[in-house]
Amino acid sequence: MREAGRVSARALRLVGEAVRPGVTTAELDDLAETVIREAGGVPAFKGYHGFPKTLCTSVNSQVVHGIPSELVTLVSGDILSVDVGAVVDGYYGDNARTFAVGEIAEGARRLLEATEASLDAGIGECRAGNHLFDIGAAVQSVAEGAGFSVVREYVGHGIGRNMHEDPNVPNYGAAGKGPRLDVGMVLAIEPMVNAGAAAVESLADGWTVVTRDGELSAHFEHTVAITAEGPCVLTVD
Repeated sequence: MREAGRVSARALRLVGEAVRPGVTTAELDDLAETVIREAGGVPAFKGYHGFPKTLCTSVNSQVVHGIPSELVTLVSGDILSVDVGAVVDGYYGDNARTFAVGEIAEGARRLLEATEASLDAGIGECRAGNHLFDIGAAVQSVAEGAGFSVVREYVGHGIGRNMHEDPNVPNYGAAGKGPRLDVGMVLAIEPMVNAGAAAVESLADGWTVVTRDGELSAHFEHTVAITAEGPCVLTVD
């Protein structure tokens, strides 16, 4: 899983370095697939339940599952959420990050910072003996404390030989609730945080999820192992 995480993280890093005004999301997708395959991995998302691409690329008010396209060209001021996973020797890695395209508004920058901080807070709760909802409570506290809202319909998840395994990992909840966390568990922690209200809806393509009020959304994710020494982030390059 360390290797799957490393390949996933490398793809995300190199895609992030390529994000700039004038680039299409299809170009970023091609780059990610090349990086993953050259490292000996397989794109985790491509073909998953029929998803057509390697990346999920979600622009501005798109929350998750945006489909890369040669028709989507990034412009300065956009924010772009990129979600990418890789399979290596039968194990999965999964990570996401929201990137600024050129110069972005201060409100957008605060959203990105708060979402990443909420991810860090959730990761900090990935300790043996804690409860599952300690993670979501930490995410929710940071995100809502910064004046934003947490998406309810889409959550983190267990991960291993399958991309989505039990348990689901909500980004909200009451601390001290849920099953106990134990050494050996691996979880994908992925807060999705909206600048406006929490409500979302799906577009006609059957994949892309957007904020119902049209406000911005950000998404950050790491694959995290629970060890005797504490949380260990596997999606590092």
